[in-house]
Amino acid sequence: MFMAAYIPDFPAEALARLEPDLRSQALAVIEGVPPMVTVIAMNDRARAADIEPGMTDMQAQERLRHACEPKRWHLRRRSPDQEAAAHAALLDCAGAFSPRIEDTAPDTVIADIAGLEPLFGMPSTIARNLARRSSDAGLEVHVAVAANPDTAVHAARGYSGITIIPPGNEGQRLGPLPLEVLLAPRYGKVAKEERATWLRELEMIDTLDRWGVRTLRGLAAVPEIAVVERLGQAGLQWRRFASGTARRELVLNEAALEFEEVCELEYPVDLLEPLAFLLSRMLDQLCARLQSRALATHELSLRLQLDPDVTVDREGLPVETSNEIRKDAVVPHISPLSGDLRTRNSKLVTRNLKLPVPMLDSRTFLKLLQLDLKANPPTAPVLKLWLRAEPVRPKFDQRGLFLPLTPEPQKLEITLARLAGVTGQGNVGSPELHDTHRPDSFRMLRFAPPVPDYGTNGDTPAVKPTSALRRFRPPQPVSVQMINDRPGTIGPPRTPANGEQMSRAVYGEVTWCAGPWRTSGEWWNHEPWEREEWDVAVDGGRWTVNRKAVSTGTLWVHGIHVEAATTSGPPSTVHCPLLRLYRDVLAGTWFIEGEYD
Repeated sequence: MFMAAYIPDFPAEALARLEPDLRSQALAVIEGVPPMVTVIAMNDRARAADIEPGMTDMQAQERLRHACEPKRWHLRRRSPDQEAAAHAALLDCAGAFSPRIEDTAPDTVIADIAGLEPLFGMPSTIARNLARRSSDAGLEVHVAVAANPDTAVHAARGYSGITIIPPGNEGQRLGPLPLEVLLAPRYGKVAKEERATWLRELEMIDTLDRWGVRTLRGLAAVPEIAVVERLGQAGLQWRRFASGTARRELVLNEAALEFEEVCELEYPVDLLEPLAFLLSRMLDQLCARLQSRALATHELSLRLQLDPDVTVDREGLPVETSNEIRKDAVVPHISPLSGDLRTRNSKLVTRNLKLPVPMLDSRTFLKLLQLDLKANPPTAPVLKLWLRAEPVRPKFDQRGLFLPLTPEPQKLEITLARLAGVTGQGNVGSPELHDTHRPDSFRMLRFAPPVPDYGTNGDTPAVKPTSALRRFRPPQPVSVQMINDRPGTIGPPRTPANGEQMSRAVYGEVTWCAGPWRTSGEWWNHEPWEREEWDVAVDGGRWTVNRKAVSTGTLWVHGIHVEAATTSGPPSTVHCPLLRLYRDVLAGTWFIEGEYD
């Protein structure tokens, strides 16, 4: 058994997929370059208004204006990108039921459902489930099931809804259909390589009409020899189609899986709220397609085509082309037949969203994209959107009964995105030390919860007591007097830092020192560094803190907790017996890095 799915009025249905309101209004799809702009497809409401293919856009506009209520009709340009996305969604829906899929036409696919009854039920059940899944993906399809693929295709083109043809009844069910169902739908200008076949098929339809044959039943009743003598092998093939006796093997689809949704806007959008509404529809379609393939995604890529007519942003600054597009990035296809000069030489902006684990939650994706666009808003109104998902296998993690609960990945990712919006990009994550000897050199990585190790028995190894250095952040600037090439006296810095609300000083004579330990690096680039370190003991060393105003009862000075001094009271002191001292050789300044416990 074979199941065929057909999308009627394919160009119009592709546009209505992301804008469901268009289905309740008259919609005509136009194509061409002015002044040769013609109608190539329309929905049923536009057809009821006497809109016909080949009509000019001015004629169609005049008829729609008289036949429909104001704001209840639309003339839209054809969108090849949205048609490609609709075709890919149809393949995904069919692939959810069978691995044997034929990509018959942009609006038609065939699935081999033989032997799938134990998994999905009877053929009628499979057909209903396919129609339901296609509706969830934003497509209204006609589904037919028959014993051979061509009969299923012609029944899907001729009958609306779901059609089940039992074996042996092919000719009877196909008989009332007109001969036009044998023609593959073609919209707009026919390609040169297909023009000869198209004209020959039209000539055969005209010949059969002169014979008085206008239905498939009439064609099947014509003797086979007479058909071959007058119409050749093409006529014989048509007769087999009409009788439902054609047999062939499927040409299986082997195209790579790509999950991308495209939305072309009739008018530019410059606000984030309507942009989020469009993204919500696109994310729902993407998630439905991924779910039909039992996949998830760990990376989303959003591309925005900005209006080239806008030269300044909302703050009056000149708009510059985004540098976020890589040199190897694929430029989205723009149809040369669109006739819309706005889409040419437009600026493109790319935003990538990488997730720590594979997800399939459209609400979470929408919230993350909203936070990202809020932090990095487009500099001009948006004309077109591309949303792409990288498919991966979903990850299932079973947590232990005795391990602490961790937040859900979706909620954790939203929380991190909100923190990044407050603190700035690159300031939220997990720190990782660089592979260098430079002190305090690190980078921020994406935060991911640690994976629990179920192989350990939970025993904690004994830790030997060692001396610890209590580091000051930032280090305390001081001045040092050298005696015999060794630190002799430590005092306050000669030039205190600007903008400080308190003055600090460390002073005393050095009674013991060890060092120096010299390190350097990165002399080969524009950020070299060099330092020498000393361990020193200060005789009677004190931290002196003089505050101008105190509003709290306690004070922390670079890791050391002291009592706050009042305006009239004496300074507070803490004894520091052993310190880590270092000198920035290139800058010539001294700092106290910390205190040994």
